[in-house]
Amino acid sequence: MNIAVFIISLFGIVGFFFFLHWISYKYFKNRVVMSRSWDLNVCSGKTDGGGVNVDIYKHTDVPNLVIVNDVYNLPFKNNEFKSVLSSHTIEHVDDPKRFYDELSRVGEEVTLLVPPLWDVGAALNIFEHKWIFLTWRMKHAGLPAYVRLPGADVLQKKFGQINHA
Repeated sequence: MNIAVFIISLFGIVGFFFFLHWISYKYFKNRVVMSRSWDLNVCSGKTDGGGVNVDIYKHTDVPNLVIVNDVYNLPFKNNEFKSVLSSHTIEHVDDPKRFYDELSRVGEEVTLLVPPLWDVGAALNIFEHKWIFLTWRMKHAGLPAYVRLPGADVLQKKFGQINHA
């Protein structure tokens, strides 16, 4: 194989992974977020869920933003919200079960959006994520099975988790 064919093939593969990620994150995620008004949007980032938006950092101006220091102890009453959305957050936290339990405490219906396995670039992102969710779907009404992302602990301990704030 000559070098030109190798380079073209490599760019094709990388481009395909970027395309899959765009479909996953921009199209399917936005479709779910915009499908309804969410009473609570946890770790909202730059997305307005329509109700109360919660994050640990102000990324941009979103209405009804509540800044919290601890995602495992949200400042809300039990079942205060009917619908809770957490989009592309649980793969970053230290303890997914504890995080999910806290979301379930404050909300009656919890929807999680996680990187599906077919979005290889996100599912295997050792610079940002700590967990791989063993699912082909993005949207979940419960906590899907997950495993520690190999190498993420070592890399993030040395350099920190990438933050797009």
